Amino acid sequence: MSEATRDATSQPYSGFDRMPIGGDWRVGKADRTLKDFDPYTGQVILEIPQCIRADLDTAYECAARTQVAWGQALPGMRATVMLRASEILKSRRHEVISWLIRESGSTRLKATLEYEATHAVMVWAASAPYLAEGSELPTDIPGKEGRAVRKPVGVVGVISPWNWPLHLSNRTLAPALAVGNTAVVKPASDTPITGGLLLAKIYEEAGLPPGVLNVVIGPGSEIGDAFVTHPVPRVISFTGSTPVGRHIAELAAKSPILKRVELELGGNGPFVVLEDADIEQTLEAAVFGKFLHQGQICIAVNRFIVDDRIHDDFVQRFVERVRALKVGNPDEPDTFIGPIINETQLKGLLERIEEARASGARQLFGGGPDGLVLPPHVFDDVTNSMPLAQNEIFGPIAPFIRVHGDAEALEIANATQHGLAGAVFTRDLERGEQFARQLEIGMVHVNDQPVIDLPNSPFGGEKNSGLGRFNGRWAIDAFTADQWLTVQHTPHHLPFDARQVTGAWAA
Repeated sequence: MSEATRDATSQPYSGFDRMPIGGDWRVGKADRTLKDFDPYTGQVILEIPQCIRADLDTAYECAARTQVAWGQALPGMRATVMLRASEILKSRRHEVISWLIRESGSTRLKATLEYEATHAVMVWAASAPYLAEGSELPTDIPGKEGRAVRKPVGVVGVISPWNWPLHLSNRTLAPALAVGNTAVVKPASDTPITGGLLLAKIYEEAGLPPGVLNVVIGPGSEIGDAFVTHPVPRVISFTGSTPVGRHIAELAAKSPILKRVELELGGNGPFVVLEDADIEQTLEAAVFGKFLHQGQICIAVNRFIVDDRIHDDFVQRFVERVRALKVGNPDEPDTFIGPIINETQLKGLLERIEEARASGARQLFGGGPDGLVLPPHVFDDVTNSMPLAQNEIFGPIAPFIRVHGDAEALEIANATQHGLAGAVFTRDLERGEQFARQLEIGMVHVNDQPVIDLPNSPFGGEKNSGLGRFNGRWAIDAFTADQWLTVQHTPHHLPFDARQVTGAWAA
């Protein structure tokens, strides 16, 4: 059955001006609306009445009530919901991809990759209810059995970003729901549909009970801090910038009830090219890893670190490939670079370009914006002390740093406060692995582009790039808690007279 035929069997989702809160789809109580824009056309897709604190309270309170029954549901029931959700997502492939293109400015290539990543996590999550395993703990007391049982944490609060909204919301939601938690999601204001409401429709159609998944859309000034400090959620999952992540960690530590935080934050990904690298393979990975989704990806390449012996040739051939990239309408299948998400992001990128020129970097390729579409920019003669190399770019700007040998390449790659993702390219795989093991980052790829996210991988960073690990069994660890349980099967007498001890304490 073709993609179009599958989608034709279901009516497109509607009613995105309402949110699933407290078991019903309802309008937010704020007296202002959120305008959801198409970043390429500038047209308003939808206006959504926003939430106030009372809506947030309702969402969390409902999530807490429904969690008891959902947590006690048989693993097979929760697994079935995940499998159904994956099939529904598959049947609505065209609809989902279209929303990603329209709302987040994704090119058709990127939207397809995001759909596939989301689907893979849903399929994997069907196994998660059976992976929340306990263990038997040996004891030295006759007749006593010790156990470590794994329980859902309760309610999970999810704050998701706008760049990969569907996948990065679902990456937390799928495993958290599968192991028996309920959730409240606060999607980014640029992507309320793909970051929350669309997933809620899919899970609802899959049979997820009302109230298990809630979505709140509102300004940070109204519900942002309260989303974290609210006494109900036990875990806050956040994907976004390092400054905001730090703020969330501080709020979680100071909240009335301490809670765990799972943070995937900014990156400054090094892409190291050693002198023996396969140039054609490396160029393909370099262009893809830098410019997919206009570079608006936390694990995108941020700095190209190239050995002096091949630097000039590599940069020249890189520019030639960049020159051939199609820039413009993200809905056209051969477009590789589409729009920046909003005016604020575009303004920041233009400031970075001017800053790079002023600091002495040599521009090899570039151009002015057309609306929110910014063509790719390439800078050479960049040093690692320049702002362009020290800050996360989050846009289609490629800085090149020249190095002399492996030792300098490693030193520069590690000379950053971030440590999320990176790559090294060499024909000598043993050399590449040894180099990779010395990188101070959470995810390292040898001869592979860094823009990947597998459902069974320990996704996460070091240093200022985050806390915790996402995906696979690491996600189960994040959204469950161990409880120590003892069972005394036969009477056991203490090796002393408890009354004597009690009397001594009383005296």
